[in-house]
Amino acid sequence: MEIISRLTENYFYLVAVILFVIGMHTMLTHSNMIKKVIAMNIMDSSVFLLFVAIGYRHGAQAPIIREGVDIVYANPLPGALIVTGIVVAVSVTAYALSIIVKIQRSYETVDCDEICELRSED
Repeated sequence: MEIISRLTENYFYLVAVILFVIGMHTMLTHSNMIKKVIAMNIMDSSVFLLFVAIGYRHGAQAPIIREGVDIVYANPLPGALIVTGIVVAVSVTAYALSIIVKIQRSYETVDCDEICELRSED
């Protein structure tokens, strides 16, 4: 019963792991490149969720130090890392989708298996 109580207290860690596994499974089992990009974004989101969950402290406030007041402060570093990670993830997604558009114009498909077959025929 202790395991169940710890899981209910820390469910965000479990959700992050489940999202990462879903993204990894989709990445490895589907040959459609757009589905692979979506899976990569799911994996990114799971990592962001994990970092936010690690940085969360119940009742914590912004780290603005006031003299004579004893307050629990939130760590601003995970939030800064997440904002940077989101910017990088959006940039990588846009770049990957632009490459997929170029590939689709050249091969008239976005399926990796079909592209390999077309390239082996040449």
